[in-house]
Amino acid sequence: MLLDAFGECDPDVVIFEAFPFGRRQMRFELMPLLERIEATSPRPLVATSLRDILQERNKPGRAEEMLALVQAHFDLVLVHGDPAFARIEETFPFAHEIADKVVYTGLVAGSPPAAPSEHFHVLVSAGGGAVGKELIGAGLEAAKLLPAALSWCLITGPNLPQADYVAFEASAPGNAKLFRFRRDFASLLSGARLSVSQAGYNTVCDIIRAGCASLLVPFTAGGETEQTTRALRLEKLGLAGVLPESEVTPARLAHDVETQLTRAKPAMPPLDLEGAAHTAAILRERLSLMPVRPSRSA
Repeated sequence: MLLDAFGECDPDVVIFEAFPFGRRQMRFELMPLLERIEATSPRPLVATSLRDILQERNKPGRAEEMLALVQAHFDLVLVHGDPAFARIEETFPFAHEIADKVVYTGLVAGSPPAAPSEHFHVLVSAGGGAVGKELIGAGLEAAKLLPAALSWCLITGPNLPQADYVAFEASAPGNAKLFRFRRDFASLLSGARLSVSQAGYNTVCDIIRAGCASLLVPFTAGGETEQTTRALRLEKLGLAGVLPESEVTPARLAHDVETQLTRAKPAMPPLDLEGAAHTAAILRERLSLMPVRPSRSA
């Protein structure tokens, strides 16, 4: 199906999300696509699209394999980050060998949010909700331990099982509002005093855009390192507090929330947040330097 789609589309640009730096489980279909691209003349522009911080690879030879694939098949390595915050060589040991292909786009953040329709002291969010049950549960209990004057908004994510959502809803104190999803999440962040969340790329971009203080609980299951690396960098810059996932309890969360609320609002550094627009401009520029491909009828 993928090869058929490539043939039907006859694209000028092919962008791989993470591969070969990630998505290795999809190698069985991505490698045939790369081989088909190489057999196309003139071939399309080929790019890989990366977050600013890569997952650490411990298996021998894995980094060398990534390097070889980039050198053989890719024209661009689009790093969706600001080099003032994180550089690819810090999490990929052979970055210097592909330096001519690496382009930093800036962080891919949403547009500046509209004014918030509601204001909360503490905004707890669990991303999609598949792995955030413990954080939401601890947040509800922490709200009971702190003064009732503090208002809480807890967003579980759409993937939290319904039975868990019902149980949380029944146990929520009067100063806490529970939601599965809020389309105005970015706006709510801009009106909150403190965000409590995991340290995923999209959430952190929203937090930086909103200029909101944050307490980050990095996801670490399965040996994941990306979120911890990101959270510790933000903590070092004075932009966030970090609470290890293994130490999340209602009492600890209440303590850390109280501590963060006593601090002044962080001064956000001038990080580039316009990664989407920059990516489009980079691709247009590179396409202009490539051989002209035959025009195709619609």
